[in-house]
Amino acid sequence: MASTTHPHAFHFATPVDSYWEASADPLGTETPALSGSETCDVAIIGGGFTGLSAAIELASRGVDVRLLEAGHIAWGASGRNGGFACIGSHKLSYGAMISTYGLDATRHFHRTMTDSVHLVRDNLVRHGIDAWASGDGEVTLAHLPSRMQELRDDQAYLLKTFGEKTEFLSADDLRERGLWGPKFYAGLKGETGFGIHPLSYARGLARAAAKAGAKLHAHSRVIRWEEREGAHHLFTSGGRLKAARVLVATNGYTPEDVSPRHADRIMPALSSIIVTRPLSEDERQAQGWTSSLMAYDSRKLLHYFRLLPNGRFLFGGRGGTDASNAGGEAYRPILTTAFHQLFPEWRSVDITHYWRGFVCLAYDLVPYVGPLDGKKTVWTALAYHGNGVAMGSWCGRAVARAMTDKAAHDEIPKVLTRRLAKFPLAAFRPLYLKGAYLWYGWKDAR
Repeated sequence: MASTTHPHAFHFATPVDSYWEASADPLGTETPALSGSETCDVAIIGGGFTGLSAAIELASRGVDVRLLEAGHIAWGASGRNGGFACIGSHKLSYGAMISTYGLDATRHFHRTMTDSVHLVRDNLVRHGIDAWASGDGEVTLAHLPSRMQELRDDQAYLLKTFGEKTEFLSADDLRERGLWGPKFYAGLKGETGFGIHPLSYARGLARAAAKAGAKLHAHSRVIRWEEREGAHHLFTSGGRLKAARVLVATNGYTPEDVSPRHADRIMPALSSIIVTRPLSEDERQAQGWTSSLMAYDSRKLLHYFRLLPNGRFLFGGRGGTDASNAGGEAYRPILTTAFHQLFPEWRSVDITHYWRGFVCLAYDLVPYVGPLDGKKTVWTALAYHGNGVAMGSWCGRAVARAMTDKAAHDEIPKVLTRRLAKFPLAAFRPLYLKGAYLWYGWKDAR
C-alpha cells in the first residue's frame, strides 16, 4: 500500500463501525466472492461510486463486465463519507487552474461539477434509491472575522468567472436561517448540492449495476496482477479473473504494490466523522442550528457538518496522519473537542458513532480520468480530494464511456485528463502531509 497508510486501515473483512452501516438499506443483490477461473471484457477493481457507476454504464452498453471489491460493496470511502453531494473535488485554486488549463477548460470543469450533482439526483430517481436526500445547497462559514471579506471576494469571482450565483449571509442572517454558532461570522450559500445517505446510495447503484448485467464480487481483494498473452490476469484468494481491459476505481485505497501504474501518484489522507444521538427540537433551537443545509467552515483543514433528516448531527474534519487503530482513538477527542467548540450547547449530547476513512489527493490537486498505459487497456478515475459522492459518480460513468467510445473522451474536461503525475520524492509523502497540516493549522488560526 501507499507509504502514508497503515495495515489497520485495510481490515476488509470487517465493516466500519459507522452510522451508515447501522442504518443503510440492505444491499438486496448477490455479490459472491470470485471463485475459480473467470473471464470478461472489462474488470473493475473497486466497488464504490466510481466502479459501480462505470459498471452500470458498461453493462448497459452490452459490455461483459465484472467488478472486484476487497470488502463488501462500498466498504471504502463511498460507504463512510459525510454524504455531501456537492461542487468540489479539487484543491487547486481556480486562478491556478485557469493559468494551467485555460479559462474554457476551467469553465468546462466547473459545469461538470454542477452536472455531477444533478447526476446523483437523477440516479436516485432513475434507479429508485431512497438515500435520505435532504437540503438544498451548501454554505461556507467564515470561522474568523478576517474570512468575511474573502467570502465576498469569492462571491464576486464565482459570478464573474462561472456565472455561479451565491448569497452572502451576515451573522444575523445565519441566526435567522438556523445556521448559527458562536464561531461563525458570515456565510456564503451556494445553490447546488444536497445531502444523502452514502451507503444506501452506493447499494442502490450496486442493485442497478446487477440489474444491467454486471457481475459483482465482494470480498475479492486483488492480491496479484499479471499481464501476459495480451490479457490481464487478476488473482484473488479464491480465483482468477482474465480481462482484456481493467478499470482501477479504488481511489485512496489503491494498492500501489498490486497496481504499480499508480505507484507514487496518490496521497491518501484521513478524514474522520462523529454522529450524535437524535437532537430534540428544543436542543436544536437552543444551539441555533435547525437547517438541513450542508455546511463547511473556511479552514484549510476544514470541518464539515450537517443535520441529518432524523435529527442526528454529523460532524467531520480533516486531520491526523496515523491510520492505525491507536491513531484513530487518539484523534477522536481532538475531533470531539472541535465539535464542542463550534456547537457548545451540545457538549452533553451523546456521540453514538465515530469512524475514519481515506480521501485521495493527487499531485496536481485535481481528479484524473483516463488511461494509464499506451495501449489503453488500463484505465482509472480517482483523486476527488474529499468530494467524491458526485464527482465519483460522474467520473465512473465518463471513464466507462471513454473506454467504449473514442468520441466520449471529448466530453471530459481537459482539467481531468492532463496527467496523473508522480509526487516528487514520493517516499516522503507522509512528511509532506505532516508539513502541510502544520502549515494549514497555522494559516487557519489567522
